[in-house]
Amino acid sequence: MQFEIAPIKQKEVWETFVATHAPQALFQSWLWGEVQERLEHKIWRLGLFEDSKLVGIAQIVKIIAKRGTFLHIRHGPIFVSHTKTHWESILDYVKKLARQEHAWFIRVSPLIANSEEHTTLFSHLHFRPAAIHEVDGERCWVLDLDKSEEELLMGMRKTTRYEIKLAQKLNVSVRKSSNPADLSLFFRLYKETSKRHGFVTHQGIAEEFEVFADQQKALLLLATHEGKVLAGAIVLFYGNQAIYHHGASITSKIPASYIIQWEAIREAKKRGIKVYNFYGVAPENKPNHPWRGITLFKKGFGGREIEYIHAHDLAVSPLYVIPRTIEIIRRLSRGY
Repeated sequence: MQFEIAPIKQKEVWETFVATHAPQALFQSWLWGEVQERLEHKIWRLGLFEDSKLVGIAQIVKIIAKRGTFLHIRHGPIFVSHTKTHWESILDYVKKLARQEHAWFIRVSPLIANSEEHTTLFSHLHFRPAAIHEVDGERCWVLDLDKSEEELLMGMRKTTRYEIKLAQKLNVSVRKSSNPADLSLFFRLYKETSKRHGFVTHQGIAEEFEVFADQQKALLLLATHEGKVLAGAIVLFYGNQAIYHHGASITSKIPASYIIQWEAIREAKKRGIKVYNFYGVAPENKPNHPWRGITLFKKGFGGREIEYIHAHDLAVSPLYVIPRTIEIIRRLSRGY
C-alpha cells in the first residue's frame, strides 16, 4: 500500500466524500471552510490517497487564541475506515504542518462512536481527551422526521405540545428569512440572551449565515407577538439533517421559542430532511450542568440522544500545558 497526502481543490470531490462517509459532519463541509476563510483563518483541505484512491479527508483550521495556537479538525478527520494506518498517515503530515505553523497542539473531534475501540485507538495514537467541555454537538439530541406532523406532536412531552398550541392560540407569528439584513433583529436578542445566561457570544455568526444562506442552506426564524420580536433561531441544512445552531430570546411568558422549533421542524420536513438536530445537550449524570435547562427544553420535543467521542488533543509542543491548564480552570469554574 502506498499513501499520499495532497490538497483537494474540487468542491464536488470533497462534498461527495463527506456525503458518503459522514453526512452529519457540518464542520468538515466545504461551506464551513468558506466561513473560516471569510473570518481570515488559514485553512487546509487535505486528502489521503491509498494507491491513488481517496480514503480520507481533513479540513484543518489554524486557530490563534489567547490561550495558544493550534490546528483544529472539527468533526474530522473523515475516513473510509478509521484504521490506525489511516490515522497515522494523516497525523504524520499534520504534525509537520503544526510545527511549521508554530502551533502547540492538534485538536480533533471526529463524529465516531464513543466506544472502547475508538478510545483505545486514540490512546495508541498518543492523543489525550481535551480539557474543554463537550462542544461541537458531540452529545446531541436528534428527532427523526419520518413521521407525520400529528405523530411528531404526539411524541412530544405533554407540556411542550401545550406550549406550541398556546403560542398558536396567542397568534405568535414566525417569520422565515434568508436575508442577512434581518440578522440585526437576531443579534439584539442574542446579546440579551448572553447577558442573561452568562456565556460569551459566538464570533462569525453573520459570516456563517451569509455563506450558508447563499446556497439556501440557512434559515433565520423570528417569533413575533403583538409587534415585538421575542425569540429567534438560526437553522442550518446540511447533509441529511437540519441543525438548530444558534438560538436567542428575551424573557417572556409567551412560549415563542416553542413555536419557533415547531416551525423549524415543519420546514425541515418540507425540505425532505430526515433528521432535526437540536445539537448539544447536558449529560444525564450532571444535574447542575449549565445546559440543564436548554436540555429539558430540547428533549421535550421527543427524539433520541447520540453520543460521539470527546474531542482529543495531540501535543506538538511542551507549551501545550498552558492551554490545557486554562481550559481545565474554565470548565470547572463554569460548572461543566
